[in-house]
Amino acid sequence: MKTKSFIRLFFISFSAFILLNCTANSQTANSAEKTLFVGSETKDCTGVMPMKCLQVKENSSDSWGNFYSNIEGFTYEPGFEYELKVKTEKIANPPMDGSSIKYILVKQVSKVKK
Repeated sequence: MKTKSFIRLFFISFSAFILLNCTANSQTANSAEKTLFVGSETKDCTGVMPMKCLQVKENSSDSWGNFYSNIEGFTYEPGFEYELKVKTEKIANPPMDGSSIKYILVKQVSKVKK
């Protein structure tokens, strides 16, 4: 009888370990951290409708490009350039007219008046 209890306990513990490990790996695979540089002015752009886009680049040597999403926790102020650390998360079921990536501010590294 003790053997059956031990096997049952082992199986439950092992299953819990596997389940928790899969959940942790899934979250890691769906999120990442990156640096974004945000320009000092916005530009007219068209997504679903005409709007103003942040000017963003991932490397300081890159050209500025339109950024159609928002960054949760970040408040843009015209006239300043920013270096941001952001976390990106894949959105499981994004809207047809929206981004499949969610951006979340981790840290504002710098804010320089231009």
